[in-house]
Amino acid sequence: MKAFFEAIQTLFVDFLFKPLDWLRALELNGSLGWWLANVVSWTLIIVCSYYIVYWCKELKKHQDNNEENQDTTAHSFLS
Repeated sequence: MKAFFEAIQTLFVDFLFKPLDWLRALELNGSLGWWLANVVSWTLIIVCSYYIVYWCKELKKHQDNNEENQDTTAHSFLS
């Protein structure tokens, strides 16, 4: 069983996290390195922001069509 967990450790540490180690080392090379190292974070922020706006537009569309059930008795535990 110990070998199984060591194999998982090897997979993540030696293979899957190598690009992140490279980005961490790149960050120490100055201001351009900082921007390049944070590309992953900026990408996730942009993607999440896009989907939050999309979600809000969908909620607004359903609210405008009166499709949203706001009745407090919609769930039996609320009555």
